[in-house]
Amino acid sequence: MKVLCLTNIPSPYRVQFFNELGKKCELTVLFERRFSDERDDSWKKYNFNNFRGIFMSGISFGPNKAISIDFRKEICAHRKENIIVMNPATPTGILSIVYMKMKGIPFYIESDGAIPNDNHDFKEWLKTCLFKNAKGYFSSSKMSDQYFLKYGAEKERIYRYPFTSLSKSDVEAYLKFEKEDKIVAREHIKANENRIVLTVGRFSYQAGYGKGFDTIMNAAEQCSDVGFYIVGDEPTSEFSNWKEEKKLNNVHFVGFKEKEELNYYYLAADIFVLMTRSDVWGLVINEAMLFSLPIITTEKCVAGLELVEDGKNGFVIGVSDYSTLVEKVKYLMGDQNIRTEFGKESLNKIQKYTVENMSEAHYQILNRGGGFF
Repeated sequence: MKVLCLTNIPSPYRVQFFNELGKKCELTVLFERRFSDERDDSWKKYNFNNFRGIFMSGISFGPNKAISIDFRKEICAHRKENIIVMNPATPTGILSIVYMKMKGIPFYIESDGAIPNDNHDFKEWLKTCLFKNAKGYFSSSKMSDQYFLKYGAEKERIYRYPFTSLSKSDVEAYLKFEKEDKIVAREHIKANENRIVLTVGRFSYQAGYGKGFDTIMNAAEQCSDVGFYIVGDEPTSEFSNWKEEKKLNNVHFVGFKEKEELNYYYLAADIFVLMTRSDVWGLVINEAMLFSLPIITTEKCVAGLELVEDGKNGFVIGVSDYSTLVEKVKYLMGDQNIRTEFGKESLNKIQKYTVENMSEAHYQILNRGGGFF
């Protein structure tokens, strides 16, 4: 079976998935750009072991997109095979869809995650024109199902797959951890507090507001006995000044950490919080659940809406609602048994979210034309 995928950049989790899918089929991937201008050098370290990766030439657009028409040759070569557009919202992705519609070439559309809105403007009309009558739709969640349905998808053509950055080996490695490893992890990160809240994200988006770090800071003011560790990159001066002026010694700006080092923070934490104002998925939720952490996130995080069950493995609360965040943090920190039960539920839910299962879902959908997950 031959498969052609179109996407914007070779992000680490995407390359990992493509290498896995490439074991099952003859896979070609067209990339708009070599890397994102907003990411660190670790995103430039990739190996195309099991698939053919092609970087298209074009005009750079924004931090991680490009305008290109180099897709035409490969699309024509795969016109009788399986074509998946994973970048339907980029200029190149849009152009590729228009091209295939004009040529009568069938294609799938894939979404990592999406939240439908109530707008009825030209942009929404254009999406309907582009999305309608695709061969099928790869959806990661109930929310993404609704997104595709809004733009004209037929329900029976929507196929579910588990979106993740975790591998089977990640799951196996975590299951070998012992309780004593949490003590070792806390010593490793030099934690001063008995209770730790972890959040992971970048300050670069909207000066930290997009990831809700301001909500975290407000909550930290009300939970002085809890350590709040923000891992991602360096804080803006606004957040550094905030910490200094309020004397928030329980707030720690950790900076960027590679995966191996980041795992110490997941292991050391008691609760994971992602107070994002908008995330079409939020892969850090997957990662935190693997480490058996209770999750607190917002109604604007698709991973949270799909994977977090209120009162079972965490809570989904309102954006910017720091008073409820404080309430839930204190509730969870006050009872070790509840944290343990929530953590077990997180782990049980996330173990099937591996790139191996993600690859198998794609293969079965393409090979049999039916659902998997």
